[in-house]
Amino acid sequence: MRSECHRLRQKAMAATVGLVLLASCAAGPKVRPPASDLTLPTLLPLAAQIETREGWLVKRHELILPLLRKHNVGMWIVANEEFHNDPLTECVAPPRPYVGNRDIFIFLDAGEAGLKKLAVLGYNEENVERFFEISKAGLKTLKEWDEKFKPKTIGLGIGGRRGVTRSLTHDTYKYLVENLGAEAEKRFVSAAPFIEEYLDTRIPEEFDHYAKLVRVTEVLARRALSNEVIRPDQTTVGDVRRWLYSQSAALDLRPWFQPDLRVQRRKKAEDKTAGGFLQVAREATVIERGDVVHLDFGLQYMGLNSDWQKMAYVLREGESDAPAGLQKALANTNALQDALARLSRPDKPAGEVYEETMAEMKTKGIAAMIYSHPLGYQGHGLGASIDFRSAKRDPNEPARLLRRGSYLAMELNSQTEIPEWGNQKVTMMAEDPVYLTDEGWKFFRPRQEKLYLIK
Repeated sequence: MRSECHRLRQKAMAATVGLVLLASCAAGPKVRPPASDLTLPTLLPLAAQIETREGWLVKRHELILPLLRKHNVGMWIVANEEFHNDPLTECVAPPRPYVGNRDIFIFLDAGEAGLKKLAVLGYNEENVERFFEISKAGLKTLKEWDEKFKPKTIGLGIGGRRGVTRSLTHDTYKYLVENLGAEAEKRFVSAAPFIEEYLDTRIPEEFDHYAKLVRVTEVLARRALSNEVIRPDQTTVGDVRRWLYSQSAALDLRPWFQPDLRVQRRKKAEDKTAGGFLQVAREATVIERGDVVHLDFGLQYMGLNSDWQKMAYVLREGESDAPAGLQKALANTNALQDALARLSRPDKPAGEVYEETMAEMKTKGIAAMIYSHPLGYQGHGLGASIDFRSAKRDPNEPARLLRRGSYLAMELNSQTEIPEWGNQKVTMMAEDPVYLTDEGWKFFRPRQEKLYLIK
């Protein structure tokens, strides 16, 4: 009997080992320890994150009254639907789960009385009481406020061009009309300009935490574009993507978009079908020696988002560095970054920055593209983007001005002919989180000036 038990135990152990090996193979290449200089900063556990962000909320609420008056909004309403969260909710209320069917947060300019705040909740929440007056009478209290203070406009998440500025649901719109009345509906306006400035305004308390997020993004990207993860002629694009998902989850973080890789390689004479540079490589693409590999990767932490693009070169046998032509291509992208950073200033129209930067690149003979966008509570955040759209804005709309202290994904590329590749053009892309000072954009982390090398 004892020998039979031992035989069954051994069989079970073998099966377990086999499952582990299968899981390891499915996850991609075997992992080696990271280089010692790729240490990760200490991140806050979830409970501490919530507590810290509630502290930020005090400062963020102080922004609301001046912005309401600047944008001529008398009352602002944010409504959260159960299992269909409004993206504004965690920016105006404690960042906790809300499952009360419909939770409504109201900010009212009460004149000399200042800012009044009301929450109508499906379930009472003790932490919300720290920031809002709680109404047990439902929207009856909101109607009483409307009749007493008579705000000239009631700002809602409607009519905006971006999801976060048009997030109010149709049914909640009808619900507000039913409870406030047809006369109040006449005062409903889009709160989009107000929402944009509120979300694009950073507070000093966010800076150090955001810098840690950028550092984590950098570390995982550098490890992904190294021999820790990539074995030339074996590892696939899908392997690298799955590794990034797994490593992010191990840190209790998650990407806010799918990590993407793009592969450029010297074309063979018979190859006539190479796609555009923005074409994402397919999962089964094997990363080969001589490839130029691009990674686009961004993470969420503390309600904030990073965005990061870097370039690597897979060394051929006998090479110790990337070809000089590829190094020159990266230098051209660095020159583009330098110009964009130098020419930017607070309160300067984003379209002017774009045009001046592109003009400078033309004089230098650099073929450039710029498609930079704000960062913050959204990865593709609200605010002034620096791209061709900002330069070709509707003349009936005011110029989009850069905002001091705001965060931006400095996203751009240059295209260069590579002599070693028969003058084939290679695109060097870069994306770095930066923040705006009186001297221009500053990098949270040193920008890439050398290609990452995969041996």
